[in-house]
Amino acid sequence: MKSFDAQAVQSTYQSPLGTIHLLANAHALLGLWFEGQDHFPALDPFATVTSHPVHDMAHAQLGEYFSQQRQAFSLPLDYSVGTDFQQAVWRQLTTIAPGQTSSYAAIAQAIGKPAAVRAVGGAIGRNPLSIMVPCHRVIGSNGQLTGYAGGLPRKITLLQLESAF
Repeated sequence: MKSFDAQAVQSTYQSPLGTIHLLANAHALLGLWFEGQDHFPALDPFATVTSHPVHDMAHAQLGEYFSQQRQAFSLPLDYSVGTDFQQAVWRQLTTIAPGQTSSYAAIAQAIGKPAAVRAVGGAIGRNPLSIMVPCHRVIGSNGQLTGYAGGLPRKITLLQLESAF
């Protein structure tokens, strides 16, 4: 993975599923992670803010999402920390509608790399924009729940919130 914008700033959001850490630059959201999730980067180098246009928009939309007043997010997202392959996977994740699920194989097929199912799984696991880029909507081809960097209980809750499970 590439480095995050050195000018980025961070904030936290208290969700029903625990503390969420957000990272944004002046133009877009760069990251959204549950505290302690897999691949959670060190955010120490980034200043903490209490008000910032991108953070304020993200906080408002997360509030609406968790209160079931919003199903889709509409704020600028920056995928530049990922490789070209990862970015293709993450963009494909945003096409999975709320209340729907997809599989790793379907994502691999959709990005034109049908044999790259394991690589797709790796890219999904490193998604830096949890919830906003809905990696929780990806399940196994057999319909079974699979891992989630934020923890399987959170994945189940997010799918239930969206009426997908």
